[in-house]
Amino acid sequence: MSKLLSKITSKGQTTIPVSVRKRLGLKSGDLVEFKVGKSGVTLAKADRLDVAFLKLAQETFSDWNSKEDDEAFRDL
Repeated sequence: MSKLLSKITSKGQTTIPVSVRKRLGLKSGDLVEFKVGKSGVTLAKADRLDVAFLKLAQETFSDWNSKEDDEAFRDL
């Protein structure tokens, strides 16, 4: 396993190293998926089905996307 570093900007952005993009088959405009587990975080290219689901979920739950909702559900 090789280790690669990437600096995070003040806006929380980072560059995915070229070797990682090639390994995952990522190109501009692709979505990535972060899987958070007990042993760490993995990065993967998002499946098209996942992208379609996320778009549908975003539209479906847009009514819950407010500052008030964030505050109400923060500690759940």
